[in-house]
Amino acid sequence: MSNFPSTPTGETDEPLIPHKEPAAGTGTLQAAESKHNASLKQFLKILGPGLITGASDDDPSGIGTYTSTGASLGYSLLWTSLLTFPLMTVIQYLCAKVGMVTGQGLAGVLKRSYSPWILYPVVFALFLANTINAGADLGAIASAFNLLIPLPVPVFIVPVTIILLALQIWGSYRFIANIFRWLTLTLFAYVACVFFAHPNPLAALQGTFLPSFHWNATFITSLVAILGTTISPYLFFWQSDQEVEEKISKGKKTLRQRKGTTDKELRFASWDVIVGMLVSNLVMYAIIFTTAATLFTTGKHDVQSATDAAQALRPLAGPFASLLLALGLIGSGCLAVPVLSGSAAYALAEAFGWNYGLEKKPRRAKHFYVIIALAMLIGMVISLVGINPIVALFWSAVINGVLAPPLLLLLMLITMNSKIMKERVNNRWLNIVGWLTVVVMTAATIAFFCTLGKS
Repeated sequence: MSNFPSTPTGETDEPLIPHKEPAAGTGTLQAAESKHNASLKQFLKILGPGLITGASDDDPSGIGTYTSTGASLGYSLLWTSLLTFPLMTVIQYLCAKVGMVTGQGLAGVLKRSYSPWILYPVVFALFLANTINAGADLGAIASAFNLLIPLPVPVFIVPVTIILLALQIWGSYRFIANIFRWLTLTLFAYVACVFFAHPNPLAALQGTFLPSFHWNATFITSLVAILGTTISPYLFFWQSDQEVEEKISKGKKTLRQRKGTTDKELRFASWDVIVGMLVSNLVMYAIIFTTAATLFTTGKHDVQSATDAAQALRPLAGPFASLLLALGLIGSGCLAVPVLSGSAAYALAEAFGWNYGLEKKPRRAKHFYVIIALAMLIGMVISLVGINPIVALFWSAVINGVLAPPLLLLLMLITMNSKIMKERVNNRWLNIVGWLTVVVMTAATIAFFCTLGKS
């Protein structure tokens, strides 16, 4: 039981996030309420929080992980995209369902149902990991701009940070969400790069459909890194809170109004999540495939980042492939950094009972926007002072490695609890895949700490 005082029933009628007129969000709920027959236009309206979450998972640090994997191990880990797709899909769907059924984000549900000794360490660890990750990603965006415009990397860091911060502070949720949806298209630059590679078809097929495993530190570290960067704690909080934002955008201002969902809304949310995770894993596959076909086969194994890959690919796959990688890196970073800072702000705001939401004006949610600004500005400083991004990402991975398994465990307990989820508790298949994800991520975390210092 929670150690927090219970909230009087009448108090839930007060709007946590005061709202003007329904802004329609990304249109996912409108699509679910539509009585029109299925059409391409309606399907595109379905794509919202799930698509954005999946695309933001391919942030510059994740792209760096996939790049390093392909360059060092070739095609041997292509099969991981087939493993992570169902695991990610189920977990993100469960997070979406929490937001849709309870009308709260994951941190809000944790606050109502569990001890503050669980909640506060989780949200502070999330803030720390996200801030470090955002700093590394800002540096990656600046490095990608440097590939296109030969100016010093620090020149780009400050304006990029200011633009992304201004977008979050002064843009409405609808405006931000729609920009994010368009930014997902930049990720297909990585898919396009596949056509500039000259792969070994047999090796690629074997790497995709015949899983291999090698008991050495490089292989295990790469496998663990892939799992850690694809199933990340910040995505859990972002997904659930975006489902809440969608309801708020329709004028459901109070917690009572936001509680509950329909079968059709859940079905459409599942399609949104499936498409988002499919995009995420397709991009992962394309990056490993491209770098395996080019860098690995030419002996360029020591590639540590996506920008290193863009530079190394220029003589191998042509300048256009390098340009595509740089543009994809900029787009993915501009999508991921606000998601990192935003998910931390959502978690802390719900934990401490602050007003929150991208639909709110800064003066009405001061603490929420202060957290976003802190995460962005500290991340900017991390990039400017020259902290090694590989070291920064290592410590971010350490924090996320500790955080992910218990969060996944709590997510499963929440979504199996009829007091929280009412009749929307998990079915058998969701439980099977969900618990499998808990086991896989726990094993990955143990393996991560066992391989420290051995690679």
